[in-house]
Amino acid sequence: MISNLPLNLPEARRKPETKVISLSSSIVKRYKLCIGNNRYFDRLADVSEEYVFIVPDVQLSLNVLKEQLFNGVVPSFIIYTIDHRLSGLSKFKKFLRSNPLLQSVPLFVYTDTITHEIKQRLRKVGGIDDIITPDVSHEAFEDKFNIARSIREMARKATKEDRIFSPGHYINYSFKRVLDITIAGTALILLSPLFLLIAVMIKIESKGPVFYISYRAGSRYRIFKFYKFRTMVPDADKQVAAMMESNNQYDTNGAGPVFFKVTNDPRVTGLGAFLRNTSLDEIPQLLNVIIGDMSLVGNRPLPLYEAATLTTDDFAGRFIAPAGITGLWQIKKRGNKDMSVEERISLDINYAEKHSVLYDMWILANTPGAMRQKNNV
Repeated sequence: MISNLPLNLPEARRKPETKVISLSSSIVKRYKLCIGNNRYFDRLADVSEEYVFIVPDVQLSLNVLKEQLFNGVVPSFIIYTIDHRLSGLSKFKKFLRSNPLLQSVPLFVYTDTITHEIKQRLRKVGGIDDIITPDVSHEAFEDKFNIARSIREMARKATKEDRIFSPGHYINYSFKRVLDITIAGTALILLSPLFLLIAVMIKIESKGPVFYISYRAGSRYRIFKFYKFRTMVPDADKQVAAMMESNNQYDTNGAGPVFFKVTNDPRVTGLGAFLRNTSLDEIPQLLNVIIGDMSLVGNRPLPLYEAATLTTDDFAGRFIAPAGITGLWQIKKRGNKDMSVEERISLDINYAEKHSVLYDMWILANTPGAMRQKNNV
C-alpha cells in the first residue's frame, strides 16, 4: 500500500512526490530510506515488513533522518540513487558516518548502469557498502544487506570494546607500529624502481588499472581499502559467484564459514601468475601498513563476503589480531591445497591469542621461505 503519510516536516520542506510505503500496521521501529526516483524502490515493497521512505533529493532525506532520529528511530538501510556526477553523495555520506547512531547503517548506491568511471569515483568517496543495479533480484539484495549489516554491526561493537585493553596492549602496539613504519617505509623506498617497473608491465600486458583495490575487513572488523597489483583480467570479481560453486579450493558444501580460493585460476594473467608466485603482487600493501590499516604481520584481511560468515563467537576471535601482509597461516600452510577452513581459522585464532612483537619477528624471519608458492592460488 502506498500512502502520503505525514512526515511532521515543516510545511515549506514537504514535497508532494515524497511517499511512504506502509506494509505493516505495527508501530514502526525501523524503516528503509530510498533517495531518488526509480522503479527499483517500488519493488522493495514486495519484500519489506517496514516503512519505505522514498524521497526525491538529499536535503529532504536529511530532514527525514533527523526527524526519525528525534523519535529514536534509525533506518535498516539506505539506498542512494546516483548519476554520473554523484551529486551530493559525499555530503550525505559525511553526515551519515559522523552520527554515532547512523554509523552502522548500511549505505548502498543505485545506478542504472555501472561504468569504470563510476567505480573509480565511488572508491574515492568511500564508505559505500555495495552497488545496486536493476538486475539485482530481491534475494540478491537481501544477501548484500545481510553481509553489510553483519560487518557494520561487528565494527560498531569492536569500536566500543577498544577501551578495554590493558596498558601492556598499548605498549606492544606502540613497538609494533614503530617496527611497521620503519620496515615498510624503508622497503617502499628501496623497492620503488621495481614498483614502477611492475606498474608499467601491467599496463602493457592488459587494459585496466594497475592496482586491484577492494574493501576488506581487518582488525576488529574495520573496513578499509586494500591495495594489490592487479593480477587478473578486468572485472574478475564478477566471476566469483559462478566459480565458487565449481572451483573453490575451500569446499564447505554450503555450510559454515566461506573462504574462496582457486587453484590455477583462469582469470589470472601471465604476468599476474608470476607476480603471485613470487608474492610481488603484495608490494602495494606496504601503503596499507604506512596508513595504519594493516601491519607487516597479522591475519589476512578478508573480503566482506568472507568476513560476514565469521561473526560467531567460534570464529570472531581471529579479528582481534591486526590485519597483516604475512602471518602464521602464510608460513605454515600457504599453497597447501588440502588445508581445511577449520585449519586456517585455527591458525588465525592461534596468532590472535599469542601475537607480540617477538612473535612477529619470528614470523617475519620465516616468511621468505614461504614466499614462493607451488600452486597458482
